[in-house]
Amino acid sequence: MKASLNEDWKKDRIASAHLGENPMVIAKMRSGFAVIGDTQFLPGYCVLLPFVNVDTLNDLDVKQRSEYLLDMSIIGDAIQEVCKPRRINYSIYGNTDTFLHAHIFPRYEWEPEERIPKPVWQYSEDKWRNSKYHFSVEEHGELKEKLSKKINDLINRIY
Repeated sequence: MKASLNEDWKKDRIASAHLGENPMVIAKMRSGFAVIGDTQFLPGYCVLLPFVNVDTLNDLDVKQRSEYLLDMSIIGDAIQEVCKPRRINYSIYGNTDTFLHAHIFPRYEWEPEERIPKPVWQYSEDKWRNSKYHFSVEEHGELKEKLSKKINDLINRIY
């Protein structure tokens, strides 16, 4: 079973998070919601959704931007501790999904050598679309719980 049989929540991920209907939410943070990524071919991939639906980081005031970027780094700290990757990649685009959201990708030593110097987006379409890499509670539920616990622990220490 995937994250949810009814995937209407995907139509507006931010609103569904506010309503408690987004099953991918890991933690409520100061600036938004930490969510586990739809695909997990790089275990621990997460996204930060802001509380307010804006187009870009620049649409937030300076305080909101600071909080958003801090929360993004807290998610990275949690992934680092739980998943032990060699590094964390952070990215904010908004070209396809035209609302602010930050991708937090763990990068691993076991990735194919030719992939290591390249952005995650250059992985084959198979990694993004193949259902064997999609988040499922059975396969990734424990990882989601560990990330949730670590993010909440960090929030309690940092805020």
